[in-house]
Amino acid sequence: MAIVETRYEHIILDETGVPIISGTTMKVIELVLNSKAYGWSPEELHFQHPYLTLGQIHSALAYYWDHQEELDQDIERRLRFVDQVQQTLKPSKNEVKFLPL
Repeated sequence: MAIVETRYEHIILDETGVPIISGTTMKVIELVLNSKAYGWSPEELHFQHPYLTLGQIHSALAYYWDHQEELDQDIERRLRFVDQVQQTLKPSKNEVKFLPL
């Protein structure tokens, strides 16, 4: 696995160029999505993810703000993929029971 260091102390790029918080498997965009979805501050992110240091969290958020356009495009691409997959799946037996009449 080829890891590339960045100028951000706690951020590395994996072999596909995805920014990861070093020492973890958490992608920067996963932390950012937590922050955006729930309105969590860095301190709340630390409370919810106690295995991350505040330094790691602030570094990830700084990386996001410095690369916002690129990471927002990645987030949108991933959301479109999820939508495509969901549209191709047949509803489960449980879901069929709850479909509107």
